[in-house]
Amino acid sequence: MAKRDYYEILGVAKTATEAELKAAFRKAAMQHHPDKNPGNKEAEVKFKELNEAYQCLSDQQKRAAYDRYGHAAFEQGGQGGIGDGFGSSMADIFEDLFGDMMGRGGGNRRSGGRERGSDLRYNLEITLDDAFAGKAATIKVPTSATCEACSGSGAKAGSKPKTCGTCAGQGRVRAQQGFFAIERTCPTCQGRGETIENPCSVCSGAGRVMRERSLSVDIPPGVEDGTRIRLANEGEAGLRGGPSGDLYIFLAIKPHQFFQRDGADLYCRVPISMVQATLGGEFSVHALDGSEVKVKIPEGTQSGKQFKLRNKGMPVLRSRDVGDLYIQAVVETPQNLTRRQRELLAEFETESSSKTHPESSGFFARMKDFFDKMSS
Repeated sequence: MAKRDYYEILGVAKTATEAELKAAFRKAAMQHHPDKNPGNKEAEVKFKELNEAYQCLSDQQKRAAYDRYGHAAFEQGGQGGIGDGFGSSMADIFEDLFGDMMGRGGGNRRSGGRERGSDLRYNLEITLDDAFAGKAATIKVPTSATCEACSGSGAKAGSKPKTCGTCAGQGRVRAQQGFFAIERTCPTCQGRGETIENPCSVCSGAGRVMRERSLSVDIPPGVEDGTRIRLANEGEAGLRGGPSGDLYIFLAIKPHQFFQRDGADLYCRVPISMVQATLGGEFSVHALDGSEVKVKIPEGTQSGKQFKLRNKGMPVLRSRDVGDLYIQAVVETPQNLTRRQRELLAEFETESSSKTHPESSGFFARMKDFFDKMSS
């Protein structure tokens, strides 16, 4: 039976680059790998074809010979068989493709099979004042800690873990599946390379126990909502003496009664009387740093007018810069008027003109002109 074209097997053009060849092989090999298709002879055959095709085309000399002579280049008298071994390049790509499947990934595992503990998250709510000045906070974290009775080994005092007899301490076992040898995590020791015959009575062989720990956290000035603080090695203890994970503290800032924050700047809405807005004046506000600042209001101040107070905002994290404080004047409409006050306001309205209310007068004049033109 004639062999299929290697380019056709990989699904690439003859002009494919090395990167395109590798990408095509990775995708197809993952789909037809025997581990993902147990007992499927057709998948095993396709996987073997993929291996043969890529081993040829990934080698520049073999690819050149194949492009010139086809499969005849590797028949008797040619350059030798293609599918009868794995070169260093094949070993590299299979490690890249199937390392985790064969037990070589293990980002949470170190030599000796001792697993790294999980990272933990702790949500901490602070006030805006805490974010402004910084704070040394104490938190209580329920987590697993190294068992003191067995020093994290998991074995009863006076005994030690033994090397696993199934995998000889490697944590992996090799199995032959068709033409391909596959490594798996050892089912006896779960990849640790050790077994415990006499487990610790305190931790039941896990090497760690649940405890509540008190930790001190330094919150620097200028932190924002959602800031993450990492405490190295303060997470979950590793299994059977493995290294601890990390603790990540996520900060949430409570809403403030007077200030709203936008980055390093602060905003504060201050109500002022109609008379004060009309005639001008001044008022005092307190900044987060505790100082009292006077704000001058010019005559004819409109509602929504902002006044900028330099360097009265939030500190910038890990910087000497400081934001600004913006005071927004909100003109308050009088309520619960006496008869005399109503009379005075009515008299004022009678004496008013477009000069005293230029914005409203101009608005209604422009609106009338606009609709008059539309109707004409």
